[in-house]
Amino acid sequence: MYINESLVQQYSQPKEVPMYYSGIDLHSDNCYITTIDDSGAVVKRQRIENNNDRVLDYFHSLPGPHQAVVESTTGWYWLNDLLTDHDIELILAHAKYLKAISYAKVKTDKIDSQTLALLLRQGLIPRAHKISRELRGLRDTMRIRLRLVQQRTACLLRLYSIHAKFNGDVPDPYRFQIAVLEHTRDTFTDQILALEKSLHPVLIPNDDIQRLLHIPGIGKLTAFTIYLEIDGIERFDSDKRFVSYCRLVPAADNSNRSVHHRSSKDGNKYLKIAFSDAAVHAVQYYPEYKRLFQKLARRANEPTAYAVIAKELAKIVYYVLKNKTPYKGLKGQPISRQKSQQWPRLASPLS
Repeated sequence: MYINESLVQQYSQPKEVPMYYSGIDLHSDNCYITTIDDSGAVVKRQRIENNNDRVLDYFHSLPGPHQAVVESTTGWYWLNDLLTDHDIELILAHAKYLKAISYAKVKTDKIDSQTLALLLRQGLIPRAHKISRELRGLRDTMRIRLRLVQQRTACLLRLYSIHAKFNGDVPDPYRFQIAVLEHTRDTFTDQILALEKSLHPVLIPNDDIQRLLHIPGIGKLTAFTIYLEIDGIERFDSDKRFVSYCRLVPAADNSNRSVHHRSSKDGNKYLKIAFSDAAVHAVQYYPEYKRLFQKLARRANEPTAYAVIAKELAKIVYYVLKNKTPYKGLKGQPISRQKSQQWPRLASPLS
């Protein structure tokens, strides 16, 4: 009997499992999902209530390898954890850069979710960083603390304003306002301290935190912010990329022969705040940094000088964390003032 070997090979080869790509337009109480296959054809689309079982039912109705994408909005934590725990990769799209490549005059949930799916299939999604689960809560604690500090500052400014209006001789109607503002100020202070103390047991013993604490200008809270906002220095392949992420490199706005520099809005604003604060303290307490600051200020101006110091500190942090080495000095030269070995700096040396 004659056997057609080509037909045997054709039917004996396992069929490739189709890959699915889902774009998710996420809202506070529901999400609109559009799924396409390898060819780009829509295989399913549906609006679903933000319920774990219903979302999983949608994805389980399409067996096989699956990728999904959602914009980096506030509510992505639960969706990421749900899908990742069920072996579905969720990619976080950078909202700003995504808008630049997928602008549409007509915006609906159906169009947005399908656009996300198509860009995912083509490998064109500009990815945003997803903070690790173990650091997520700690980082958000520090961010909430910062907001409370800002609100307490606003409260203090209102108090100063009332006193300034009457030169200390405050009438009765305003005394009640002062009492309320002082109570609010004290409440904020207590909450800020409680948030700080909740982080101590986890972060103080951390080796990377201890390395940061020995760098000039970096105190406990600044070290907490830097460590948590970085979420792993290995994700930056050079100090230049890290400094840029910290918003310490000015953006350019050049046209023809006109050259203009402006503050960058790309990157992490919390790291910029942290390094800017560290630069002020380094100049204030360390002679070598003060001399460098004065030299830079004579050439340009004080804001530029502080920005350069902040950039230098960011580079130091990059190499200290990347190489797991202690702080060695400014531009390779040791500094005259060393931090004392007292809490929160632990006595045991780090290598």
